[in-house]
Amino acid sequence: MGYELAMKALVLSLVLGAVAGIRPSKIVRQVPAIYVFGDSTLDVGNNNHLPGKDVPRADKPYYGIDLPGSGKPTGRFSNGYNTADFVAKTLGFDKSPLAYLVLKERNNLIPSAITRGVSYASAGAGILDSTNAGNCIPLSKQVRFFESTKAEMEAKVGTRVVSDLLARSFFLVGVGSNDFFAFATAQAKQNKTATQSDVAAFYDSLLSNYSTTITELYKLGARKFGIINVGPVGCAPRVRVLNATGACADGLNQLAAGFDGVLGSLLAGLAPKLPGLAYSLADSLGLAQATFTNPLAHGFVSSDSACCGSGRLGAQGECLPTATLCANRDRYIFWDSVHPSQRSAMISAQVFYDGPAQYTTPVTFKQLAHKA
Repeated sequence: MGYELAMKALVLSLVLGAVAGIRPSKIVRQVPAIYVFGDSTLDVGNNNHLPGKDVPRADKPYYGIDLPGSGKPTGRFSNGYNTADFVAKTLGFDKSPLAYLVLKERNNLIPSAITRGVSYASAGAGILDSTNAGNCIPLSKQVRFFESTKAEMEAKVGTRVVSDLLARSFFLVGVGSNDFFAFATAQAKQNKTATQSDVAAFYDSLLSNYSTTITELYKLGARKFGIINVGPVGCAPRVRVLNATGACADGLNQLAAGFDGVLGSLLAGLAPKLPGLAYSLADSLGLAQATFTNPLAHGFVSSDSACCGSGRLGAQGECLPTATLCANRDRYIFWDSVHPSQRSAMISAQVFYDGPAQYTTPVTFKQLAHKA
C-alpha cells in the first residue's frame, strides 16, 4: 500500500507540475511522459528482444558508436541517438523512454510508464499488419501493448490519475515507410507498375489502419499526437543504388507524397470528431527534400550514400563490424542504407519542435506540448 501511495503522490506532482511549470528535477519537462509508436526510426531496443533470425536488429557495431555514455549498440538504427531521442530531448527528457520489452524484462514497466513513458516502436513495423509480418511488433500490437500498460498503471495509481497523466502526455507516432517498401517490392516481383486502382486500394488500407490507431489511442486517453509523415523513401541509398545514376526513385517518392497529403486530410477530419484531440503533423518529406536540394546549407557533404556499409553508395552491404565507416559521421545525411544519421535526426527533431513552421501542421511540437 505504501508503494501505491508513493507512486500516486509522484504522479500527481508530475501532473500538477505540468500546470505550474514546476518539475521534481533540474530538467524542465514540458509533458509528464512520452509514449512512442512506430518503426526503426524510433525503435530504441524492442527488436533486440524479439525471437527469429529475420528480425531486423541494430545490435552490432558500428551501431551506437557515437551514443553518449556508451558508444555501444542499443537497438537504435543510428550511430547515436535517433529521432525519438531528440524529440524527447526537445520536450525536456534526457532521451527516449525505454523500450517496452526492455522494461518488461527488467520488471520496471509501470514505474517508467508513469514517470517517463514507454517506447513500443519496432524496426520493420508498418501501418499494416502484413508488413514484415512475424519479424516486428506491428502498429496494431503496439497499441495493444499500450492498452495493457494502461491497465497496469490504473491498478497501481488509479483511473483518474492515469487519465490526467495521459491527457497531458505526448504521443509520438512515426510509421509508414516500410509499407511503401513492401508495396514497391510486391509490384516489382509481379513485374508490374501499380495502377491508379492499386494505389487507391493501398492508400485506403493505410488510412483505415491509421484512423483506427489514432482513434483507439484516443479512447485509451491520448490527446496530444506528434505525428511524423512518410519521408522520401525513394531517396534512401538502398533504393538509389538500384538506379544506374544513383538518383532518387521519383515514383516511390510521389507515392509517399500522395499518401502524406491524404494523411493530412484524415487528421484534419478526425480532430473535430474526437473532442480534445490535438495534433502536429511533421513534414518529414518536405524537410528531407529541402535538405537534399542544398545539403551543404545544412552542413552535409553526402546526401546519397550510407556512412556505414559497403559497395556503391555504401548501400550494397549491411552496417556491420566489417563495414566501411565514413570519416565524418556528422556530414552524412544517412547513417546506413535506410536510416538517418544522429545529426540528421537531431536537425529533424529540432525543426519539428520549433520551426520553421512550414514543416508542421497545424502547430509545432512545442505548441502541441504546451496546449492545455
